[in-house]
Amino acid sequence: MPATPPCKQILIVDRDVAAVEPLRQKLTDAGFAVRAIADGGAALAAVVDRPPHLVLVDWSMPGLLALEWIQGVRRASVPQPVRLIILSALSGEQEVVTGLNLGADDFIAKPYSLREVVARVCAVLRAHAPEERRPALCCDELELDTTTHRVTARGAMLTLSGIEYRLLEFLMLHAGRAFNRNQLLAHVWGDDRALDAHTVDVNVQRLRKTLSEPGYEAYIQTVRGFGYRFAVPTAPPWN
Repeated sequence: MPATPPCKQILIVDRDVAAVEPLRQKLTDAGFAVRAIADGGAALAAVVDRPPHLVLVDWSMPGLLALEWIQGVRRASVPQPVRLIILSALSGEQEVVTGLNLGADDFIAKPYSLREVVARVCAVLRAHAPEERRPALCCDELELDTTTHRVTARGAMLTLSGIEYRLLEFLMLHAGRAFNRNQLLAHVWGDDRALDAHTVDVNVQRLRKTLSEPGYEAYIQTVRGFGYRFAVPTAPPWN
């Protein structure tokens, strides 16, 4: 069974920590480890001391100008590149162009949709993820090949829709860990804001139906009152 990968670290740098609390909670619900710091100088020190994977930085924070702060992050000696997204009430073309030219990976205007921010955080992290060949995800004789995107059960290929494949891949990657519907929406569906939690239930049922013929539907477990997880039953479902 594959080990659960560590959470991505997100740092929010904004002068009003209370105002960004809903965003911090939304990112936490999506599976990230999130810190929020109100002072620019303290935040820059935190980046050097414990580098996050991505920073959401307010354009108008105290302590340092955001532009200088971005340059400071880019000059910092850290073991991994830190991705940067600017949050700003100033959304004119000049501000956007300046921020991106200085090294920001994205620019999000305030007020923003929480789901949109989560989706764009995921998109930036995906875009800069290292390219590597991952081993196939296997559970008994159910195998998901992350390179060819083929799923087989006891040697026979299964036909899955794109959403079914991404849902199964995400759950198998985090086998044993339960996710609520909002977390699954953020990780599997990304930036489609027209969807709601019912979409998750419908597609879980479709995935179970696809897995039912070879006898693997019980691997997609319902965590009552919370959400879903991929977990191997104590006894094979075909016995």
